Amino acid sequence: MREISTAALSRLFACLLLSSAGAETARPVVNDKKAPEGRQDLELIQKHLTDALPASRRATVCIDLGEGSGSGVVISPDGLILTAAHVTGGVGKEFTVIFEDGKKVKAESLGLVASSDCAMAKITEEGVWPYVEVDRGDTSRLGDWVYSLGHSGGFDKERGVVVRLGRLVQVKDDTVQSDCSLIGGDSGGPLFDLTGKLIGIHSRVGQRTQENMHVPSREFLKNWDGMLKSEFIGEGPFATKPEKGKGFLGIGTGDRPEGGLNVDKVGRESPAEKAGLKKGDVLLKMDGIELTTKEQFQDLLKEKAPDDRVALELLRDGKTETLTLRLGER
Repeated sequence: MREISTAALSRLFACLLLSSAGAETARPVVNDKKAPEGRQDLELIQKHLTDALPASRRATVCIDLGEGSGSGVVISPDGLILTAAHVTGGVGKEFTVIFEDGKKVKAESLGLVASSDCAMAKITEEGVWPYVEVDRGDTSRLGDWVYSLGHSGGFDKERGVVVRLGRLVQVKDDTVQSDCSLIGGDSGGPLFDLTGKLIGIHSRVGQRTQENMHVPSREFLKNWDGMLKSEFIGEGPFATKPEKGKGFLGIGTGDRPEGGLNVDKVGRESPAEKAGLKKGDVLLKMDGIELTTKEQFQDLLKEKAPDDRVALELLRDGKTETLTLRLGER
């Protein structure tokens, strides 16, 4: 067995001490004080905030749903977004994401957890997007200084993202509470520690602006793979699972002796019209299944829920093509 010299042991011990000291200094010392003890502590909080803020602001987005809006935050360069389930409202929904500089891009909701208000979404346009790091080590503690961001009341380019500073006043297994002031429109927005790591997503805005609940990052990590696969996970108050049989296409069809179905009517503003279906088209297949009768087609639609994606193969002017669309709600 090779012997280690005293000098080598001393160097190893020194390295361990430095490593330990580095880990300690990574945590802002003001977090472990009951209150700031003077100007130096206040300036330290200010420095942490001003250092971390630019990157977190760039990654915080407004989620424009058309009839309302919420907030979210990008956590990967390819555009993965974390937000709240009650903001996206379901799986596979399309909406617009607005960055602080006013840039608008298309996005689509992925999976969600109905019981804890977690949700994922993804920017569907190509690009490299500003993003923040998720606190995967679950390092935040009761009393830590934190800051929240969000598009309070909706997107406002002149005002920009709203920043609120506060502390964690309650920590539970599936929620944390801060005294950051939040209002409508902030839901789904990010909560950061002073180093700029994402530690939670705004869930419930209290009746008092200083009483707000957030979903901690650990809840997202627990259900990460399922949400990436666009799964609707669990049951709870934050999202309602779409019911089969309520999917709406918006066309009238008639049987065709040589196979397929004639499109006799296309409803105005229906999912079918928006996807480009026209009167006179011939439907040949739905999701790869050959269509033979009107009754069979209706039975297939009964297995579909609102927002389900369907692929329709059709014949138009002697040529076949495929249209992919999302069903509406009956």
